[in-house]
Amino acid sequence: MGISERKERQRAELRERIVSAAREMVVREGFAALSMRKLAEAIEYAPATLYLHFESREDLARELSVRGFQQLLEFLSPAARVEEPVERLAEVARAYVRFGLEQPETYRLIFMEDPKLTTALFGEGQDDLGAKAFALLVKPLEELKAGGRLAADADTRQLAEVLWAGVHGIVSLKLTCAGFQGTAADVLTSTLVTTFFHGLPGLAGAQSPRG
Repeated sequence: MGISERKERQRAELRERIVSAAREMVVREGFAALSMRKLAEAIEYAPATLYLHFESREDLARELSVRGFQQLLEFLSPAARVEEPVERLAEVARAYVRFGLEQPETYRLIFMEDPKLTTALFGEGQDDLGAKAFALLVKPLEELKAGGRLAADADTRQLAEVLWAGVHGIVSLKLTCAGFQGTAADVLTSTLVTTFFHGLPGLAGAQSPRG
């Protein structure tokens, strides 16, 4: 290995060390505790060294956000392989809620901190991480529509947003209102999925509320 290759490897290793230490700090103390000075102390490097890898705390936070979203996609991938579309949506919903509750600081970082952190993840490209995650909800709905199991004029993207809003709401409620002694998250998720597909139990002859 030449000198340039060795230096590049050392640079990459230090960058990974910075990211790993930052993630540990966020998980342990919350996003608000993250600072370049504290991080430099944690890895025993001068703060100036960190700025050779990340322009600012926000730049580092974006990197954590991207990696957090990658974790989310990996966590959802087994559910996304379920063949039957209704069951697939249900499994994705359950997995999404589990991820949020098992990785609370990661979830807070990618969905509940500064909106600028996730803006780049939801661009126009199909390869954007946000687009990939959202497609896990849209695709099974499109399959149901193509198979005649969903109304021909159904807006699959809008329906996907409704389901996403529901599971995000469950996670947010459990993370921010821990003192509220409500229903367990897994039961809420099952109720959400059932209501999403079948409507309110026992409701008959009701008119749709006006928007």
